[in-house]
Amino acid sequence: MAALTPRLPRRGRGFWFSLAIDVLWPVVVVFVRMRMAGRQHVPSNGGVILAANHLSNADTVSTTVFTLASGRVPRFLAKASLWRMPVVGWIMRSGKHIPVERETGRAAGAVDPAVQSLLSGECVGVFPEGTFTRDPGGWPMKAKSGVARMALLSRVPVIPVAQWGTRDLLPHRKVLPRLLPRKTVHVVAGAAVDLSDLYDRELSREVLDEATERIMAAITTLLRGIRLNEA
Repeated sequence: MAALTPRLPRRGRGFWFSLAIDVLWPVVVVFVRMRMAGRQHVPSNGGVILAANHLSNADTVSTTVFTLASGRVPRFLAKASLWRMPVVGWIMRSGKHIPVERETGRAAGAVDPAVQSLLSGECVGVFPEGTFTRDPGGWPMKAKSGVARMALLSRVPVIPVAQWGTRDLLPHRKVLPRLLPRKTVHVVAGAAVDLSDLYDRELSREVLDEATERIMAAITTLLRGIRLNEA
């Protein structure tokens, strides 16, 4: 697996998002062993969805590092409450991230701006489960249909991404990371999930479920590979 690379794209990051990256980058380099693979699957331009499993609040950092190391700037779907927080709200707006009103009837409204971002050539990062996995073994849960709807409406590649080790770095319900001893975080991307046979079908529950299952199956397969290599 490739080691962490310092060559990161800067254009399009926005001032506050860029500042947050510059502050966190030395921390990641010093305290985290990033092990990344599959960056060649991330297109160098054009709209693309990076769909990743969700274990910890550190997932956003590890996915950002992976995306930047792949030559793209991520726009994340994230809970809307972050936009109302001091400083964090500046970062979210600066980075052109996409707010999701979770647990409300307005949650589906995030799909439209996400699709517009994708059609304009952006790289959109999403955690399809919508929250941290509750599986005792850390395996992905059944996902929400938003990622499938985004993919089928935009028809951009969906790159599955699996990560492991972020929960050791920042356990659930903890605010401060456990930096010592130094943690290893794995992030692996796979080939785009083939959804082409679903593009011209009506966006029924059956079609959305099928697309969602394919995406999550690809993520789970990648995660299984990481964990087998770790064993």
